[in-house]
Amino acid sequence: MSQIEEVIERLCPDGVPYETLRTVAQISGRNIQPSAMGDATVTVYSLPAFDNNRTAERLIGSDVGSAKTALAHPTVLVAKLNPHIPRVWKLASIPNNSYSSPEFFPLVPDPNRLDLGFLYYFISTQLGKLASTVTGSTNSHKRLHREDFLGLRIPVPPLEVQHEIVKILDTFTDLEAELEAELEARRQQYHYCQRLLLSPKVSRSVPLTLGDIGKVSMCKRVFKSQTSEEGEVPFFKIGTFGEQANSFISRELFENYRMNYPFPKKGDVLISAAGTIGKSITYDGAPAYFQDSNIVWIDNNEKIVKNSYLRYWYRTVSWTTDGSIIRRLYNDQIRRTKILIPPIAEQERIVSILDTFDALVNDLNSGLPAELNARRQQYEYYRDKLLTFKELKS
Repeated sequence: MSQIEEVIERLCPDGVPYETLRTVAQISGRNIQPSAMGDATVTVYSLPAFDNNRTAERLIGSDVGSAKTALAHPTVLVAKLNPHIPRVWKLASIPNNSYSSPEFFPLVPDPNRLDLGFLYYFISTQLGKLASTVTGSTNSHKRLHREDFLGLRIPVPPLEVQHEIVKILDTFTDLEAELEAELEARRQQYHYCQRLLLSPKVSRSVPLTLGDIGKVSMCKRVFKSQTSEEGEVPFFKIGTFGEQANSFISRELFENYRMNYPFPKKGDVLISAAGTIGKSITYDGAPAYFQDSNIVWIDNNEKIVKNSYLRYWYRTVSWTTDGSIIRRLYNDQIRRTKILIPPIAEQERIVSILDTFDALVNDLNSGLPAELNARRQQYEYYRDKLLTFKELKS
């Protein structure tokens, strides 16, 4: 940081001017109809590609479908429609015959005043502020307005300062991208390993059904009149399964039902039979109650199959449902679901391997996710610090 501080002290010791965005950048481009594109192959930057981290689409002009905004200069694309606000995309180079969907503001900086990367990083710090200005009759029609956007105030330090800041932030971005690529590679490796270890190739596995290893169980029904928005014991319905409970039951009712009716043991793997079919959560033993028939579990004998093994097996199952509009997993379908059961020692070996991979790619307190999260926090801290300047008094 000392080098950039020295540059700032040398070039702008008294602060930097702040200007509105419209004085140092412009929303450029004009809308082109597909008929005017001919049959040439064009590059189209669209929100679906952006949201799914894909590269721009390559389309024949006649296939574009609707008017697009022509791009000709290095550009920062800023999404202006919900649910994509706030989103920002930097295009440092523009291929020939390039267009963006009209859902973006294509912002082109004045190269004599503003570095493209500096503009991109600064806009990235303002997304919350921009999102607060959107208006519209319904959430899906809310949009960022041109004048609000161009009225945003931006610091304009000397270009040498901007270039140095961009170098630092690019380094952080590259390091984060490397970690993301490594994490994705490890996840692919993990999924491959999981499929392999739980496949028929596992030695001495016995083919059974879930009905062979235990009874499909569920909690006793709780009626709406027995719940409240606040209370002592969380009551998980299918909509909050695996999330934060928004309904509660009394301690007295919980203890009564827990003692007198089916209730999961600590470590049992709960399965969603509606909503997100087959979503599985390991019950941690904390006081909680679960919606009958929508959240079930196999009351299995752990001398035959370990819960920890079941937890991984459920991730590989292709559940068969009744095919109706409201998809549901019925008890008979659960009972008929096939499973391979290796000896207990082999189950424990498989679980040990998969636990190691799982922690590496999913644990936010360790492994690559923790490292990536720490790197992102570090990047955001320095980005905000580097892009905050004392304003020059006129």
